[in-house]
Amino acid sequence: GQTCRDSGIDGAVAAKGYRLQDKELGKLHKAASIGDIAKVQRLLRKNDPNEPDKLNRTPLHIACASGYPDVVSLLVERNCKLNLCDGDNRTPLIKAVQCQQEECATILLSHGADPNVVDTRSNTALHYSALGHNRAIAAKLVEHKGDIEAKNQEGYTPLLLAITEHNKEMVDFFLKNGANVNACDNSKRTALMIAVSTEPTSIVNLLLQFDIDLSLQDNYGWTAEEYALVSGFPVHRELILQYGQRQLNQLTSAKISSPDRASDTVFTLGGPALDKEDIKEEKKAQGLGGPGNRKAGTLFMETRRKPGRRGLFKWSYLSFVLCPFISST
Repeated sequence: GQTCRDSGIDGAVAAKGYRLQDKELGKLHKAASIGDIAKVQRLLRKNDPNEPDKLNRTPLHIACASGYPDVVSLLVERNCKLNLCDGDNRTPLIKAVQCQQEECATILLSHGADPNVVDTRSNTALHYSALGHNRAIAAKLVEHKGDIEAKNQEGYTPLLLAITEHNKEMVDFFLKNGANVNACDNSKRTALMIAVSTEPTSIVNLLLQFDIDLSLQDNYGWTAEEYALVSGFPVHRELILQYGQRQLNQLTSAKISSPDRASDTVFTLGGPALDKEDIKEEKKAQGLGGPGNRKAGTLFMETRRKPGRRGLFKWSYLSFVLCPFISST
């Protein structure tokens, strides 16, 4: 069979096929694992196509992970069940996506496979697509109503997961297909917070082309700008400040062009008046977590952080208050 690539899943391995040992496989599973369609066809006369092995894998799981679309088509035509789960609660579709087997995934989706079944860690097929580089697979999942905002156990959406993997191609795909750029994980870290904590500036630039909310804070009260400052990537902080200034300019222009809208608008821009070490020491004294204590994360990362206290540290920001324009009507 074809071998799918390895990457980060479960903190270690992202995408891999099954480790198969002949002695553990029944005749039908074994035939599916090597793409012997004639033998599969013959064995289907007397064998249940949905019969699981000791690890709850059906012949369809094996064929999808091994990359044999002809066998997949045959099994589907014989009305095998499409959404049965293996021991990790992964469907054949998840295995096809995990192993980047586009043709197998397409066959399953066209016959009604559910793209929103979750594995034992609440990952959908779209989460697995975030770890590969096949936009066509992800597009088919979205086309068949795959939930682009689904969250796994860590609160990662497919977009957030693609960012942790430095996978710009898939970050671009999810954003262009309507993914929420302000989505947060279980620690309330946004896409931008995660992105500025690591090196790829191209992903930060990409995110800042969308409607980012710079005021969002994580569970410890840290903003994306503070993440950028403490993480040691000054270029990221500069990009954030430039984005904030552009937003301010747009807001000012909108107020001038719409004098009939009377409101007080406060726009907060800028960053801590202190330097990086001041910030670290101050928040450390308060028992607060933050970017300095966090790894960008991989799929299903485990976090062990004590709850922090918020609202104790006062930042000095430049505030721009736009005076209201009173309508004459």
